[in-house]
Amino acid sequence: MRAATNQAETEARGHSLKPFAWTFTTPLYVGSSLNPINSSIIATALVPIAADLHVSVGSTAALVSSLYLASAVAQPTAGKLAEVLGARRIFLSGIVLVLVGGVIGGLGQSLAMLTVARVLVGIGTSAAFPCAMILIRRRATEAGLDAPPGGVLGGIAIAGMATAAIGPPIGGLLVGAAGWRWAFLINIPVTAIALAMTVRWLPRDPARDHARTGLRQVADRIDLLGIVGFAGSMSALVIFLMRLPQVEWIALAAFVLVAAPTVVWELRRPAPFFDFRSLAANGPLTRTYLRQSLTLLGVYSVMYGMTQWMEAAHGMSTVTAGLLLLPMGAVSALLSRPLASRNLVRGPLIASAITMLIGSAGIMLLTSHSPVIAIVLVSLVFGITSATTTVGNQTALYLAAPPDQIGTASGLFRTFGYLGTITSAVIGSIVFRDGASDHGLHILGIVLVAAGFAVLLLTVLDRRLSSTSTR
Repeated sequence: MRAATNQAETEARGHSLKPFAWTFTTPLYVGSSLNPINSSIIATALVPIAADLHVSVGSTAALVSSLYLASAVAQPTAGKLAEVLGARRIFLSGIVLVLVGGVIGGLGQSLAMLTVARVLVGIGTSAAFPCAMILIRRRATEAGLDAPPGGVLGGIAIAGMATAAIGPPIGGLLVGAAGWRWAFLINIPVTAIALAMTVRWLPRDPARDHARTGLRQVADRIDLLGIVGFAGSMSALVIFLMRLPQVEWIALAAFVLVAAPTVVWELRRPAPFFDFRSLAANGPLTRTYLRQSLTLLGVYSVMYGMTQWMEAAHGMSTVTAGLLLLPMGAVSALLSRPLASRNLVRGPLIASAITMLIGSAGIMLLTSHSPVIAIVLVSLVFGITSATTTVGNQTALYLAAPPDQIGTASGLFRTFGYLGTITSAVIGSIVFRDGASDHGLHILGIVLVAAGFAVLLLTVLDRRLSSTSTR
């Protein structure tokens, strides 16, 4: 007993002296990078998968949409489970699901099996970010830190956003060298390393009250019906968005029929999964969600829309188009950590809106005869947008979210980001419905200019945002 007490005291002293050692942060960074990499790495594998499984290329889009849908639903769910059952437990469970998904996908012999694998990967990778935010917040509280740990949040920002840009090049190299199955199998060694680091280095969760850990008690504490209602309504909404410009009336009707009773249920719950009242009362948090969604709409429109245009209108290869987007990821990674270490909010968000406007205007000036350097410059500008929006909004999230709800709030933060990402795909499919032409690209630029102005207004007119960084 005395030895255990001495060990606990030693760990507590170590935490207070150096609360965010590399042994603590590395598993969080690795886990947080799994979702964005898996989101984008599949892009270069779709055509080989279609050829090998004898299906149409269009049908392989299910492998992209299934992960987005699973992630949009699972992010806040994982956050809620982590708040109730323990962040480390849910973090580990998520890594195991990714491992299983990698095995199923690597051995899959049909599109259905690969879709199941992508769903498992989407659910599993969704646990990392909300769990990481809980663990970081808990460690900062234990260390008596008043200000956000900017350097750590910057590392999470790099893992969560900048790595998305390197997914297509990595996928291209893996698929070209070893075949499309390695777009799934790559998860096996990465998750094995992540599991070992998590078990060895992340602190155990606080002891649970066993009187409140029965199935009924847990279901009540996590608001299981609220989660089911949220999952159903979000799934219908995402399906509706993905089918646009064709209107999927069944999905829209399902959204209304599921969302309406879910809202009524959540408003009556004393501790709901989706706290509408708190969200309405917490203006800074709501505006953070909206800014993140609108800005990622712009970033991913460049990442996917411009890629289509470069290949179809500019005549570039898939590899060349992917490589031209690497500067965006590099700039985002280089700027994220130094910006985050200063715990700035308003300045980076204004820079995000302005660079989004500049980059969108640049898109409107590009043509199929534009030199490569012009495309790279637009990519670089949006790299600044990516870094500043991720850092500014992530710090705003850390400060605005209630400490006991940081997991759910972080999950919703990612869900709103996915809605922006999905909307970018919808807009791309609309403007390029007759082919990825210069005209379609310019229409996309106009849409992004409008989104950039909305982000600028949400930032400049937010009076509470100016004091957020000093709270």
